[in-house]
Amino acid sequence: MGDDKIKILFFGDLVGKPGRFGIRDYLSQLIKKPDFIIANVENASHGFGLTEKNYNDISGYGVDCMTSGNHIWDKRDIFTYIENAPKLLRPINYPAGTPGNGAGIFETSKGIKVGVINILGRVFMNLVDSQWEIIKTEIEKIKQITPIVIIDFHAEATAEKICFAKYCSELGVSAFFGTHTHVQTADESIINHMGYITDAGFCGAKDGVIGMEYLTSLNRFLTGIPERYEVADSEITQINAVEVEIEINTGYAVAIKRIFCSRNNKKEEESQ
Repeated sequence: MGDDKIKILFFGDLVGKPGRFGIRDYLSQLIKKPDFIIANVENASHGFGLTEKNYNDISGYGVDCMTSGNHIWDKRDIFTYIENAPKLLRPINYPAGTPGNGAGIFETSKGIKVGVINILGRVFMNLVDSQWEIIKTEIEKIKQITPIVIIDFHAEATAEKICFAKYCSELGVSAFFGTHTHVQTADESIINHMGYITDAGFCGAKDGVIGMEYLTSLNRFLTGIPERYEVADSEITQINAVEVEIEINTGYAVAIKRIFCSRNNKKEEESQ
């Protein structure tokens, strides 16, 4: 890859310790690091929310920007540190006055500026402000500084993700990653020069139910009685990510690759 392009790596939702340690090990074993790394961390602390310790740990693994979603407020200490966590974004369409930032402009080690926007969908989700006008205004602001604009759209409905992505592609977005369902889709593509995937998937225990314990999930479905989810314990950790190559001058995506790999934790421990 020449100096006229940058490579961005986006990790799907981290779920608990398996997700955190999974990306830690994945990144430590890369021969060549991407130019900019983003991870969705709204489930990173025992499956719900993000503690300050885990924010610092994930930052130490080499993650440059952390996005989130509807679970960002699940750990109470988020309110004590979010204003002093420059790498962390919460969805931009929470009401005015909500702590934290919904978008940011970051700089790579090569001095290349990258704009990132985190935003929530509204179909089958808690009601937040409409994303349509908010996103247009924010893209225009970022493009005054850099042509590279990345979106994490945290949403449930596939149709909403696809429609919103097409809209964003017409506004000059470089890459659009869907999150929230924890199931990686096989539709990575380039739409109007924008790298796209409906859902990036998740990083965490492979043998659970979207990273959570199977029996707890089963009991909730069988009985209809609320029961607290627990992060699954699994010998296999899966890593779901998407890699996009973007032209620096135009902000156009020229290549996209979906990543789905796994790590056998038991074998790794035995070999150490």
